[in-house]
Amino acid sequence: MQSFNPLEAALKKDRLVVVAGILGVAALAWAYMLYLAWDMGNSMGMMDVGSMGTDMAAAQTRSWDVVDLSLTFVMWAVMMVAMMVPTAAPMILVFATVNRRRREQKKPFVHTSVFLGGYVVVWSLFAAGASLAQWGLHVGSLLSPMMVSTTPYLGGGLLIAAGIFQWSRLKYVCLTQCRTPLGFIMAEWREGTGGALKMGLRHGVYCLGCCWVLMALLFVLGVMNLLWIAALAAFVLVEKVARAGHWISKSTGVLLVVWGLWMIVGQLA
Repeated sequence: MQSFNPLEAALKKDRLVVVAGILGVAALAWAYMLYLAWDMGNSMGMMDVGSMGTDMAAAQTRSWDVVDLSLTFVMWAVMMVAMMVPTAAPMILVFATVNRRRREQKKPFVHTSVFLGGYVVVWSLFAAGASLAQWGLHVGSLLSPMMVSTTPYLGGGLLIAAGIFQWSRLKYVCLTQCRTPLGFIMAEWREGTGGALKMGLRHGVYCLGCCWVLMALLFVLGVMNLLWIAALAAFVLVEKVARAGHWISKSTGVLLVVWGLWMIVGQLA
């Protein structure tokens, strides 16, 4: 008969709570994205005023103001939470486990939400940059009303750039950090709330360094194309957790370069 271990039981309970929290945050973000995509789809035919989706749809056909830029930032920020928070689950779980053990040993501990908050801050900064990039593309008439690249040269160029990046040293270093949660926690551990926030920020920077070019592909695939958004998020997760993650990354890089060249050559033909 197996003996009852209170610590193991507590750890399992903590993992369930953390997983439930991660899924809850991601579910809310995805629900918002689903609503926004549905509302924008309907709004493209009506252009009525009264909702964020309608306002954003209308903004794709006229000059932007501060409100349009702000709404675009909210869209990107929520999208990054929906896509990237689930991929950080292994790191978040390790952080939560370490803090549970510290609490059991009567040592100072920090709530996991502080670490997650630092991670989200980094991707919110990316969302701000992506919003400005989308504004620039809109001004240059390089995006369709559904926020897809209107020129194969832009789309092909982004695909080729993403494919080459998949083979870069920066990609390898950042992906390695994302794939080794325990190693990251041991090497980057900081005490206190401020330390946990810095750890979340640092992990977010590694994650951003690993994936930012892939996120730029949304301008090719469709910023509000939920199928491609989900596929891209799933790919990032596979890169991080699969044993052959590095090889999957490089193989995908080759495919992206071929896809980009095909897109450009097709335009020239």
